[in-house]
Amino acid sequence: MAVPEPKVVYTQLFINNEFVPALDGRTFATLNPATGKPIVEVAEARLPEVNLAVAAAKKAFSRGSAWRTLDASGRGRLLNKLADALERDGPVLAALESLDNGKPYAVALAADVGLAVKCFRYYAGWADKIFGRTIPIDGNYLTITRLEPIGVCAQIIPWNFPLLMAAWKLAPALAAGCTVVLKTAEQTPLSALHLASLIREVGFPPGVVNILSGFGPSCGAHMVVHPDVDKVAFTGSTEVGKIIQREAAGTLKNVTLELGGKSPAIVFPDADLDLAVETINFGLFFNAGQCCCASSRVFVHEAIYDQFVAAAVSRAGKINFGPGLTNPAQGPQVDQDSVEKIDRLVKGGKAAGAKCLLGGNRPPGDGFFFEPTVFADVTDDMEIAKEEIFGPVMSILKFKDVEEVIARANDTCYGLAGAVFTRNINQATNVAMGLRAGTVWTNCYDVLEASAPFGGYKQSGAGRELGEYGLAQYNEVKTITIALTPGSKNS
Repeated sequence: MAVPEPKVVYTQLFINNEFVPALDGRTFATLNPATGKPIVEVAEARLPEVNLAVAAAKKAFSRGSAWRTLDASGRGRLLNKLADALERDGPVLAALESLDNGKPYAVALAADVGLAVKCFRYYAGWADKIFGRTIPIDGNYLTITRLEPIGVCAQIIPWNFPLLMAAWKLAPALAAGCTVVLKTAEQTPLSALHLASLIREVGFPPGVVNILSGFGPSCGAHMVVHPDVDKVAFTGSTEVGKIIQREAAGTLKNVTLELGGKSPAIVFPDADLDLAVETINFGLFFNAGQCCCASSRVFVHEAIYDQFVAAAVSRAGKINFGPGLTNPAQGPQVDQDSVEKIDRLVKGGKAAGAKCLLGGNRPPGDGFFFEPTVFADVTDDMEIAKEEIFGPVMSILKFKDVEEVIARANDTCYGLAGAVFTRNINQATNVAMGLRAGTVWTNCYDVLEASAPFGGYKQSGAGRELGEYGLAQYNEVKTITIALTPGSKNS
C-alpha cells in the first residue's frame, strides 16, 4: 500500500472557526514515536484560550443563533458532508495518524478513518429523529416530553485512537444540537486539527466546534470546572477519570467517562482453537496493545492450556514491528512513559514467577518500541493480571470450570469488555450474562460499530458512547404540561 508523505498543515488552535495561535505564542512539540524526535510545534492552549473557546461555544449555542435555528435535518446534512470530506482526505489523515501516533498506516486508514466516517454518517441519520413522548397523566392535561441539547460540551479525547475518538465524541453531540470544546491528547494533536479544517470547510457555523491542543492540568482541567460548560465527556485512564468526576462535581456537570479495562478472554475446550488464538492475538496486540478493551487476561481451560499457549506464542512470534509509516503489524508505543510502564510491569511479572515465553524486552534503537510479549502460568494475584498494562503483553491463566472462571474474570475493579470462545451457545450465553462488563464478544473480538453502545461497568466508566444510548448522553429531557380548555376531554 502506497503511503502518502505526511504534510502537517494545521498546528494552531481552532476557535470560532479560525485557526489562531495561543495568546502568548506558547507552543509544544509533538513527537514521532517511531523516532522519539519532534514532528512539529503546535499551539498550546491554557486558561485564556479555554475561556475564548467556551465563550465561542456558548454564543453559538445561544437562542436565535445560526446553529440553534438550523433545522435538525440541516445538522444531519452537515454531518454527512463532514463524513464525505473525511473520506476524501482519508489518506492524508491516516498518514498524520501514523506519523503522530505510530500505528500502521493501513490500520489508520481502515480502522481509524473508516470507522470515523461511519460514525459521522450514523449520527447524521439520527439528527432529525430525536423526539419525545406524549404521556397520559391524570386530569385534563396534555403532557409531552421534549429532548433538547444539553448545551456546551467539554470533550477530552485520548491518544490511542485520536481521530476515531474525536468522531465518537463530536458526532452525537452535534447530532443532538450541542456545541463543543474538544481537547486533543498532547501526544497526538495533528489529526483532530486537520479535522477542524474540514468542519469549517463543510459549513458548520462559527463556535459550534472548537478544538484545542494542550495538556490536562493546564487546559483540560479548566474545561472541566468552567462554569459555562454543561457537560464533560472523557476517554482515558481510570485515574484521570476519577479526578474529572471529582472536579466536575463542583458545578454538578453531566459527566460521561470511558475508562480503563483488564478484559478477560475465556477459551473453553470445545472452542475452535485456531480461531481463538488468532482472534485473541488480534484482541491483545492490535494497536500495540494500546486499547482500553484489550484481551489482556486470557483464561484457558486446563484441558487445552498447553496447546493454546504453544499456538499463542507461535502466532505472536510472527508479529513484525517498526515505524507505522512502513506498515508493520505493530508500531511503537506512544511515548517514553508508556514504554517505561510496560517494562516495569513485565519485569514484575518475571520476578513474580510468570513464565515469559516470548519477548519481554525493549529492542535497541530509536523510538518507543516494545517487543510482543507472552506470559504463561500467570496467577490472579500477579500485578500483570491486575493492572492495565496498555501494551503488547499477553497474560495466559489456567481455569477448571465455568463458575470458577466467571468469578475470577469478575474479580477486578474494571468491567469494560470480555470474550468467550466456545461452540456451545448455552455456555456462551451463560458466560456473557455472568460477566460484569459493558461488552461481551462471542468467538470474535473488537467488533465495534457506531450503532452498538460501548462503555463499562464499575471503574471502567459511567454512561455509554455510540448507538442511541450514546446520543442520549447529549440530551436533556423537558416535561411540558398544558392545561386543556375547560369542558374538553383529554382522550
